[in-house]
Amino acid sequence: MAIRAVVWDVDDTLFDYTSADREGMRAYLLAEELLARYASVEEALAHWREVTDAQWARFAAGEVDFETQRRDRIRVFLERELTDTEADDWFGRYLVHYEAAWSLFPDVLPVLDALAASHRHAVLSNSSLHVQDPKLRALGVHDRFEVILCAAELGVSKPEAGAFLAACEALALPPDQVAYVGDHPEIDGRGAAEAGLLSVWIDRGGAYATAEPPVGPRRIVSLGELPALLGADTRFGARSGIG
Repeated sequence: MAIRAVVWDVDDTLFDYTSADREGMRAYLLAEELLARYASVEEALAHWREVTDAQWARFAAGEVDFETQRRDRIRVFLERELTDTEADDWFGRYLVHYEAAWSLFPDVLPVLDALAASHRHAVLSNSSLHVQDPKLRALGVHDRFEVILCAAELGVSKPEAGAFLAACEALALPPDQVAYVGDHPEIDGRGAAEAGLLSVWIDRGGAYATAEPPVGPRRIVSLGELPALLGADTRFGARSGIG
């Protein structure tokens, strides 16, 4: 069955979240003089990343809502009690630095251009529309997508099959006519494959270059490989030899 649509993850797939978060937090910690209890900026950034991953996992598991995980990230990171308003204010000041570092990966616009005529496009993110809608607008790609779905509004998050199937339903296409592209081998890669979509895992860091990739997703290291993988009628990119 031919693939008629591509559903995209956002953070660390289209948008370089890791770099923006890292550079934004670095600037914020320096501006707010929050480094006294750390041996280095790198140690502080590693702690922020660890806390973010742990709190995000709680949200993905349905243990807390989106706003709670964000506020708890700050409370755990600072190791002190904050009211919701104080936590929101703290995060708001961080956002100024974070948003200043926003950028797409360089291979995103070329592949969206290459697939514009041959495939429909949508977004499925484990975030919220409150976060992702303005981000996609600021990055200049919002209008590339017919549908933008996020876990906070759907009430189900990846890797649950229901999240991927909701995207297929929104496109009025069966799963075997939809590809999903995401950066996480389990949440995106295995989750999409088990839901019946053509699962494409973008492994930009080459984490599995010399090891066996997870079962289910097709692995690529650049979005330049995607058109050939989808069998798109385009000269963009080269066929991937990575399965």
